[in-house]
Order: sequence, then C-alpha cells, then structure tokens
Amino acid sequence: MKKWINVYKSDNQYRAEIVKAVLEDNDLPAVLVNKKDRIYHLGYYEVHVSPDDVWKALKIISDDITFE
Repeated sequence: MKKWINVYKSDNQYRAEIVKAVLEDNDLPAVLVNKKDRIYHLGYYEVHVSPDDVWKALKIISDDITFE
C-alpha cells in the first residue's frame, strides 16, 4: 500500500468528518487521522487519501465544501 497523503486539516473534528464523508460520497476512499492530544487538546484532525486521488480530492474540497 502506498503512503496516503493529507488533503485537509482542521482542529474541528466535525469538519474533518464532513470532508471525509463528502470524499467517500464521490467514491474516493478517505481516512480520518486524529493528531489531537487527549490531555491538552492541542493538535488537529487530518483527512488522508491515496496518492492517486489527491488532485481529485483537492478539487472536490475546494469546489463542493464550504463552512460558513
């Protein structure tokens, strides 16, 4: 398996979950990586995709997802 690449980063778990769900709805397998410290609550959440899907994922994120 190739190393997956980060396409989205947020300190809000629900936003990362939404991005992951939208990518999966577009048939792009995605993984949510929790890099948040349990004790101090520092860090962030990342959404990773396969290297073959990076450009398509970035296009979907920029065109289809807005948090207002």
